[in-house]
Amino acid sequence: MLTFDDDITPSAPATDAQAPAPQTFKRVNAADKRIINAKTDVNQLVPFKYKWAWEKYLATCANHWMPQEVNMTRDIALWKDPNGLTEDERRIVKRNLGFFVTADSLAANNIVLGTYRHITAPECRQFLLRQAFEEAIHTHAYQYIVESLGLDEAEIFNAYNEIKSIRDKDEFLIPYIEAIMDPNFHTGTPETDQTLLKSLIVFACLMEGLFFYVGFTQILALGRQNKMTGAAEQYQYILRDESMHCNFGIDLINQLKLENPHLWTSEFKEEIKALFMHAVELEYRYAEDTMPRGVLGMNASMFKGYLRYIANRRATQIGLEELFPGEENPFPWMSEMIDLKKERNFFETRVIEYQTGGALSWD
Repeated sequence: MLTFDDDITPSAPATDAQAPAPQTFKRVNAADKRIINAKTDVNQLVPFKYKWAWEKYLATCANHWMPQEVNMTRDIALWKDPNGLTEDERRIVKRNLGFFVTADSLAANNIVLGTYRHITAPECRQFLLRQAFEEAIHTHAYQYIVESLGLDEAEIFNAYNEIKSIRDKDEFLIPYIEAIMDPNFHTGTPETDQTLLKSLIVFACLMEGLFFYVGFTQILALGRQNKMTGAAEQYQYILRDESMHCNFGIDLINQLKLENPHLWTSEFKEEIKALFMHAVELEYRYAEDTMPRGVLGMNASMFKGYLRYIANRRATQIGLEELFPGEENPFPWMSEMIDLKKERNFFETRVIEYQTGGALSWD
């Protein structure tokens, strides 16, 4: 929908000798742009105000990849070998795919049907369009793994209905999708603006920034042991994409707060803290369900500290204090997986460069 400023020069009445004078509109001034509730034309990308959003958009484009580029031959042979993986390792793979095959679809729905409609900064919308495409690539990647391994598609794709630890996480998220997808929902009041802000925090900090990390760690740990290396390679790419999504979302949240400080009330912050605590508990239950016994040199209790460590990081990134003071990262190699820019593939399956051009900078 086109939106223009009110500064319009009306045309003079037409006569037989005079054609209607063309309407003139005020050009967009970067200073007038806002993350939400802007009155500027959302169709005009420039002049830039939020250059950080444009730079992140360019970085994600430079990091393009497709699932079918990854060779799954070794994974297929290992999966078909009765002695190739333990039952605990197979449980991890299937539980992970059961969560992720629908999680990225939920994320895409949230962007396309909700968030995009309410964000009025064209630079940020540009990133959201790219992010939605990447969510589609991620869903494609999980489907590609399921198909390659010959898994029961009905079992995997219905896990979010049938497996309690997965369903509980999705049921936590869905209300925050539905709230901003409602056609009758519009920003413009403190209450509705807080609803959008809450949704942004849930998706950037808790879904992409917390709910994905047990699964990422487990599959990448398999790859570190030279198992399921094709799947692990794809998860590595997805982790890097999601790290960019999380960083963008946090920048978006902080900019929205900066422009609307009245939304960041003490009551609102307490509500957000409670959501963080609940999300940590749900993801820990998922860790217990996916690995009831120790496997891959890890156990569920190690994830309790890891999830608290991540929650602290996400909380401080949006201006809250640490929720679990003193927690340390039991998996420092996971940080290395995110921070490395360009190198031989971690699992030595092939030599790659992630970038198609330019240089990436990972926050």
